[in-house]
Amino acid sequence: MPSYGITLLSGGLDSTTVAAYAKGRVDHLTAVTFNYGQTHAREVECATSIAGILGIEHRLLDISFLSEVAWYSALTSPERFQVPSDRPGEDIGHGVPITYVPMRNTIFLSLAAAYIESRVLHAIEVGQNVLDYSGYPDCRPEFYESMCAPSRLDTEYGAGGPGVLETPIIDMTKAEIVALANRLGALRRSTTCESGGNTGRGDAPL
Repeated sequence: MPSYGITLLSGGLDSTTVAAYAKGRVDHLTAVTFNYGQTHAREVECATSIAGILGIEHRLLDISFLSEVAWYSALTSPERFQVPSDRPGEDIGHGVPITYVPMRNTIFLSLAAAYIESRVLHAIEVGQNVLDYSGYPDCRPEFYESMCAPSRLDTEYGAGGPGVLETPIIDMTKAEIVALANRLGALRRSTTCESGGNTGRGDAPL
């Protein structure tokens, strides 16, 4: 029986790596990218290009209204807040960074679950990594564990089938992710800068 799945593709290093990884695990993979009112369009352009290179279906979903609700972020309100050019290592893990978009991943996963059910798919692949929990509440492993429950309880596919939420790189170091991305040929096409200005050249900030 053919397997179907979706992968959340932002165009960044982690999600690009997971998209390339997931392509080899399911027969039919769809990449979903959200336009949530973020300040730079480069990640959307990268996601479109990456999906084409991988030869997978790509859906761009417009939820730009999110920037009106979750406005307290440098990624959705650049006129109010500035993306930090560099963040001291000692600050990582202390406090919520201004680039955190309130409830973003919760909303993404809820919409992905609705999409996957309507398409009778089997798996949601996401590219979060535990090292991204440098103040981002929705990048913790326990967050994704908790999100499995609603997808099973609130959906028909979860109640009657093998629907799963997979986070294949969540326990990897950045070096391990880069190594995997290189093996999969995923690094050079990704964008790895929160300001939207750099592609995954290997010297770009991660």
